[in-house]
Amino acid sequence: MKPVVVFVLGGPGAGKGTQCARIVEKYGYTHLSAGDLLRDERKRPGSQYGELIENYIKEGEIVPVEITISLLKRAMDQTMAANSQKNKFLIDGFPRNEDNLQGWNKTMDGKADVSFVLFFDCDNEICIGRCLERGKSSGRSDDNRESLEKRIHTYLQSTKPIIDLYERMGKVRKVDASKSVDEVSSKQHVELETLLWKDLHSWPERKGKSGEFFQRYTLWDGERVLLPISVPCKRSKIFKYRQPTAVSASELGT
Repeated sequence: MKPVVVFVLGGPGAGKGTQCARIVEKYGYTHLSAGDLLRDERKRPGSQYGELIENYIKEGEIVPVEITISLLKRAMDQTMAANSQKNKFLIDGFPRNEDNLQGWNKTMDGKADVSFVLFFDCDNEICIGRCLERGKSSGRSDDNRESLEKRIHTYLQSTKPIIDLYERMGKVRKVDASKSVDEVSSKQHVELETLLWKDLHSWPERKGKSGEFFQRYTLWDGERVLLPISVPCKRSKIFKYRQPTAVSASELGT
């Protein structure tokens, strides 16, 4: 089973990490932050990349793609080795530039499926303010105005064109990230729930042991579930029925 990936992009302080945590809780993804993986590797005793990563981060520059992809692939492999069913990943803060994207395509072509980009769009000054507030307790060396201005410049020059590229491909889902955490979360859930389900009517309805008829549905990532046909299957409403009424194949009659 290949990893199914959603790239999560936006400026520093757009709330990517906060919102990813909520997606993980509600939808069962594994969240991989490219920045966190790099920072952890930087601190790891004996890391061959530690000093190099530190210098790039302090300057607000993008770490060489080979390092980032190596860390991402290792994290995905470890997650799926522990549980082969956990193949859905939010990759936060990647790809950050054309080099990242080309490196991903070269290394991961045929090894992972990218579904779409979840783009958190937020005003630069709001982002800076959030990061400065976070810096009071985060201990991150890059949560200061000088580093933040460099990071935003890098984002606008290098990452935004990648978002624009995916948008031209019809693979960007944009959320206004300038709102409160709860407002952003509500908006992104609407976006995701519209995307996560698509009904495939190629399978006939099947009668269950209880006498009720069921229709099979497929998630965008290939996961299949069965729901009673009495459930209204509008995309905006179906997701709330997943847990209480989804049934396994064993519930179906022969």
